[in-house]
Amino acid sequence: MDNLDFSIIDLLRQNARAGYGDIGGVVGLSASAVKRRVDRMVSDGVIRGFTVQVDPAVDGLATEAYVELFCRGTVSPAELQRILSTVPEVVDAGTVTGSADAIVHMRSRDIPSLEGALERVRNAPNVDHTRSAIVLSKLINRQPA
Repeated sequence: MDNLDFSIIDLLRQNARAGYGDIGGVVGLSASAVKRRVDRMVSDGVIRGFTVQVDPAVDGLATEAYVELFCRGTVSPAELQRILSTVPEVVDAGTVTGSADAIVHMRSRDIPSLEGALERVRNAPNVDHTRSAIVLSKLINRQPA
Protein backbone atom coordinates (compact mmCIF):
# COMPACT_ATOMS: atom_id res chain seq x y z
CA MET A 1 0.00 0.00 0.00
CA ASP A 2 1.34 3.39 -0.97
CA ASN A 3 -0.08 6.93 -1.06
CA LEU A 4 -1.67 6.30 -4.47
CA ASP A 5 -3.54 3.29 -3.09
CA PHE A 6 -4.78 5.35 -0.15
CA SER A 7 -5.88 8.12 -2.53
CA ILE A 8 -7.76 5.60 -4.68
CA ILE A 9 -9.47 4.18 -1.59
CA ASP A 10 -10.46 7.69 -0.44
CA LEU A 11 -12.00 8.41 -3.84
CA LEU A 12 -13.86 5.08 -3.87
CA ARG A 13 -15.20 5.84 -0.37
CA GLN A 14 -16.63 9.08 -1.71
CA ASN A 15 -18.12 7.39 -4.77
CA ALA A 16 -17.80 3.63 -5.28
CA ARG A 17 -19.21 4.09 -8.79
CA ALA A 18 -16.42 6.43 -9.90
CA GLY A 19 -14.81 5.33 -13.15
CA TYR A 20 -11.19 4.25 -13.23
CA GLY A 21 -10.46 7.05 -15.71
CA ASP A 22 -12.00 9.63 -13.38
CA ILE A 23 -10.00 8.31 -10.43
CA GLY A 24 -6.84 8.19 -12.55
CA GLY A 25 -7.34 11.82 -13.55
CA VAL A 26 -7.29 12.83 -9.88
CA VAL A 27 -4.36 10.64 -8.76
CA GLY A 28 -2.28 10.92 -11.93
CA LEU A 29 -2.59 7.37 -13.26
CA SER A 30 -4.12 5.78 -16.34
CA ALA A 31 -7.47 4.02 -16.03
CA SER A 32 -5.77 0.64 -16.53
CA ALA A 33 -3.22 1.38 -13.78
CA VAL A 34 -6.05 2.30 -11.39
CA LYS A 35 -7.91 -0.89 -12.34
CA ARG A 36 -4.81 -3.01 -11.65
CA ARG A 37 -4.38 -1.37 -8.25
CA VAL A 38 -8.06 -1.81 -7.35
CA ASP A 39 -7.99 -5.45 -8.50
CA ARG A 40 -4.88 -6.05 -6.35
CA MET A 41 -6.50 -4.41 -3.31
CA VAL A 42 -9.62 -6.55 -3.80
CA SER A 43 -7.50 -9.69 -4.19
CA ASP A 44 -5.47 -8.81 -1.07
CA GLY A 45 -8.64 -8.22 0.96
CA VAL A 46 -7.93 -4.52 1.48
CA ILE A 47 -11.13 -3.65 -0.38
CA ARG A 48 -13.78 -6.06 0.85
CA GLY A 49 -16.57 -5.07 -1.50
CA PHE A 50 -18.52 -2.35 -3.22
CA THR A 51 -21.96 -1.46 -2.02
CA VAL A 52 -24.87 0.91 -2.19
CA GLN A 53 -26.08 2.73 0.92
CA VAL A 54 -29.81 3.28 1.05
CA ASP A 55 -31.50 5.73 3.39
CA PRO A 56 -32.98 3.49 6.12
CA ALA A 57 -36.21 5.51 5.97
CA VAL A 58 -36.74 4.17 2.44
CA ASP A 59 -36.80 0.67 3.93
CA GLY A 60 -39.25 1.83 6.60
CA LEU A 61 -36.61 1.92 9.35
CA ALA A 62 -36.69 5.60 10.32
CA THR A 63 -36.70 5.04 14.11
CA GLU A 64 -33.22 4.59 15.47
CA ALA A 65 -31.91 3.94 18.98
CA TYR A 66 -28.72 3.13 20.83
CA VAL A 67 -29.22 0.70 23.67
CA GLU A 68 -26.90 -0.16 26.53
CA LEU A 69 -27.26 -3.79 27.53
CA PHE A 70 -26.62 -4.90 31.11
CA CYS A 71 -26.32 -8.61 31.90
CA ARG A 72 -26.57 -10.71 35.04
CA GLY A 73 -23.22 -12.27 35.85
CA THR A 74 -20.62 -12.94 33.21
CA VAL A 75 -21.92 -13.42 29.68
CA SER A 76 -19.54 -14.26 26.84
CA PRO A 77 -19.46 -12.18 23.65
CA ALA A 78 -20.56 -15.30 21.75
CA GLU A 79 -23.66 -15.59 23.95
CA LEU A 80 -24.46 -11.89 23.47
CA GLN A 81 -24.07 -12.35 19.73
CA ARG A 82 -26.44 -15.33 19.82
CA ILE A 83 -29.04 -13.35 21.78
CA LEU A 84 -28.83 -10.23 19.61
CA SER A 85 -28.72 -12.02 16.27
CA THR A 86 -32.30 -13.22 16.85
CA VAL A 87 -33.61 -9.63 16.86
CA PRO A 88 -33.79 -8.26 13.28
CA GLU A 89 -33.97 -4.66 14.51
CA VAL A 90 -30.38 -4.96 15.78
CA VAL A 91 -28.18 -3.55 13.02
CA ASP A 92 -24.90 -3.31 14.94
CA ALA A 93 -23.62 -4.31 18.37
CA GLY A 94 -20.41 -4.57 20.29
CA THR A 95 -19.07 -5.29 23.74
CA VAL A 96 -17.88 -2.17 25.55
CA THR A 97 -15.94 -1.01 28.56
CA GLY A 98 -17.73 0.64 31.47
CA SER A 99 -20.82 -0.45 33.35
CA ALA A 100 -22.74 -1.75 30.33
CA ASP A 101 -21.85 -5.11 28.80
CA ALA A 102 -22.71 -4.12 25.23
CA ILE A 103 -23.96 -1.25 23.11
CA VAL A 104 -26.59 -2.07 20.53
CA HIS A 105 -27.67 -0.01 17.53
CA MET A 106 -31.28 -0.69 16.58
CA ARG A 107 -33.53 0.46 13.73
CA SER A 108 -37.27 -0.05 13.46
CA ARG A 109 -40.24 1.35 11.59
CA ASP A 110 -41.73 3.14 14.61
CA ILE A 111 -41.71 3.41 18.40
CA PRO A 112 -44.06 0.44 19.01
CA SER A 113 -41.90 -1.88 16.91
CA LEU A 114 -38.77 -0.57 18.68
CA GLU A 115 -40.46 -1.26 22.01
CA GLY A 116 -41.24 -4.82 20.92
CA ALA A 117 -37.64 -5.39 19.86
CA LEU A 118 -36.38 -4.02 23.18
CA GLU A 119 -38.71 -6.39 25.03
CA ARG A 120 -37.30 -9.35 23.08
CA VAL A 121 -33.78 -8.29 24.11
CA ARG A 122 -34.79 -7.69 27.74
CA ASN A 123 -36.50 -11.10 27.97
CA ALA A 124 -33.40 -12.96 26.80
CA PRO A 125 -31.66 -15.16 29.39
CA ASN A 126 -28.92 -13.35 31.32
CA VAL A 127 -30.14 -9.87 30.35
CA ASP A 128 -30.81 -7.79 33.45
CA HIS A 129 -31.90 -4.48 31.91
CA THR A 130 -31.31 -1.99 29.12
CA ARG A 131 -30.93 1.76 28.86
CA SER A 132 -32.05 3.32 25.59
CA ALA A 133 -31.49 6.58 23.76
CA ILE A 134 -33.64 7.30 20.70
CA VAL A 135 -31.91 9.28 17.97
CA LEU A 136 -33.67 12.56 17.20
CA SER A 137 -31.41 13.77 14.39
CA LYS A 138 -28.18 12.63 12.76
CA LEU A 139 -25.34 15.11 13.09
CA ILE A 140 -22.48 13.20 11.48
CA ASN A 141 -22.63 9.94 9.54
CA ARG A 142 -19.18 8.79 8.47
CA GLN A 143 -19.08 5.36 6.98
CA PRO A 144 -16.71 2.78 8.48
CA ALA A 145 -13.39 2.22 6.81
